[in-house]
Amino acid sequence: MDVAADAGRAGLNWLLHRAAQKLGAVAQEAAARHGITTRGQVVLTALAGEESRRTQLALGQALGLDKTTLTAELDRLERAGLVVRRPDPGDRRVRVPVITDPGRAVQADVERLHLAVERDFTAGLEPREADVLRELLERLIASDHRADTGSCL
Repeated sequence: MDVAADAGRAGLNWLLHRAAQKLGAVAQEAAARHGITTRGQVVLTALAGEESRRTQLALGQALGLDKTTLTAELDRLERAGLVVRRPDPGDRRVRVPVITDPGRAVQADVERLHLAVERDFTAGLEPREADVLRELLERLIASDHRADTGSCL
């Protein structure tokens, strides 16, 4: 490896962060059109796709969101009428977030906007390259079995 040639090469962490920053800014604008954040959209999408309901704690772990961050986001979504939190039938001390019908409508609209944002963002790639990028990122995330620290968004 030629160290001099690689001296100006950006690290993977910086590249991933920079790409996420660029994509995230436009995605946030799309979510904001519906009065939610990108984080809110991630929560709504997880709730919309669930066959069985899970506790706030399990939802936070699945999404890589710490307890404080998830609670604040659920508070915002609940105030907007997009989510309700119900007691878990198995343990009344535990809350289970559930998406409402208006929440499903907002989630679907923002999802369409986010897909358009992603298409624009990856327009410089061949379709197969964009698929490979997604597959590789999914594999990298799945292969890291360390505990999440903090929130991903």
